[in-house]
Amino acid sequence: MTHALQRDAQQSFGEQHFGHAELGDQRRARRLTSLVDQMCVRPGGSLPQKFRSPADLQAFYRLMSKDDVTHDAILAAHRQTVLDCIREVNGPVLVLHDSTELEYTKRRSLQRLGQIGSGKRRGYIAHNSLAVNPENKEVLGLCNQILHRRAKVSKSETRVQRTKRKSRESLLWLKGTEPMPADWNIIDVCDRGADTSEFLTHEMESGRRFVIRSSHERCILLGHGGPDTSEPAKLKKFVTTLEQAGAWTLQVTSKSEMKSPRRKGKKKRVTRVKREATMAVGFAPIQIAHSKRHKGEPTMKMWVVRVWELNPPTGQERLDWTLLTNEPVSTFEDAYRVVGWYECRWIIEEYHKGMKTGCRIEDLQFTDEDRLQPAIAVLSVVTLTLLQLRHAARAPDAKTRKATTVIGRTYVEVLSLWRHKKIKLDWSVHDFYFALARLGGHQNRKHDHPPGWQVLWEGWKELLPMVFGYNVAKAKLKKCG
Repeated sequence: MTHALQRDAQQSFGEQHFGHAELGDQRRARRLTSLVDQMCVRPGGSLPQKFRSPADLQAFYRLMSKDDVTHDAILAAHRQTVLDCIREVNGPVLVLHDSTELEYTKRRSLQRLGQIGSGKRRGYIAHNSLAVNPENKEVLGLCNQILHRRAKVSKSETRVQRTKRKSRESLLWLKGTEPMPADWNIIDVCDRGADTSEFLTHEMESGRRFVIRSSHERCILLGHGGPDTSEPAKLKKFVTTLEQAGAWTLQVTSKSEMKSPRRKGKKKRVTRVKREATMAVGFAPIQIAHSKRHKGEPTMKMWVVRVWELNPPTGQERLDWTLLTNEPVSTFEDAYRVVGWYECRWIIEEYHKGMKTGCRIEDLQFTDEDRLQPAIAVLSVVTLTLLQLRHAARAPDAKTRKATTVIGRTYVEVLSLWRHKKIKLDWSVHDFYFALARLGGHQNRKHDHPPGWQVLWEGWKELLPMVFGYNVAKAKLKKCG
């Protein structure tokens, strides 16, 4: 699998992402490279299942215990590779920002963890910034990852005290953008957690481009004129008056999730049915005031884009997004492009699922945080291989490129034997991955969506023992003459 993920045919995944890591000793970088390549073959399971021998497992434990092997050092090596990839993209690159909770409640020896969930569990809030090419949805890598410990605060903390507290979680959105140059062709894409005056001010003052889903009611000025000529309004009420600039159809997948109420109360299960939704879009120029720290400064000029579902089915919640952006929006095509950028945000949700379900990052058994944190960084990078499985299956040249140019010959032999009862080395990349998806349970019916990383990963887990047995059989036959 690693052959399909490397950009340079002369380098493995581990060499490309960690070969230049500064870990205090060049031998440690070589060791990390070798261990990561092994993990890429078996990303799932516990650490003992990821490595081929107890010696390699112990080597990983020893490496994580070195003082120079830190979360920042490992992430810095990977980030350099990601920035090189961003430079190669001919067009804008999206950086998707979002947080997920990593739970280690049962690791009693980890004393410095923060509270997560309702406060009864312990772990980190991992704030990730993921670079994605919007043209082909290829995941380039992690630009940043912050392991945040939620502080214990008094229930009587006032709003003024909260805004002055340096450990508040709203700052994660600002910190997540720090390693990336503002003058690059990068667009920050954020969910509702970033809808704060502080973050909007940060983005505007630093010259960054952004698309943020709005969640708060705001006092705004309509248009981009002066304060004396611009009419005041309320954002949520105003967006409902926007004229429809265009429409398109969207394939909505089924989903069942627990949603928290806006105020106190129990979570409610919401079920979304699969359907073809007709979506409309409207837009307008607006102005928003700066945060209180910048009171008196000119307002921030941006655009609001509303996307809503026309005629939702009875009993179904209407799909409705309100987006804030500083991208100029004057036509339907401009608005549709901004909406398309925000729709890429689901990729980081898939990434978080890959961290937890695929690589089982919460199963790490380290008893010291200084060892746990660099291991989290390593597995966070290895998780990318799961998402790139999907990209390889959908690449533009997947149907014309021979599978053996990106996948080991043995893997093609074994999978084609399983699928067609004979070896087919003329398989394309598309043929290989759709057969892999079939092995993972995908039916490839007309109404089925293309296989995602989860079903491809299930197929890969089934293929590995088949390849192992195939190699053992060949070795025995060779030995017996």
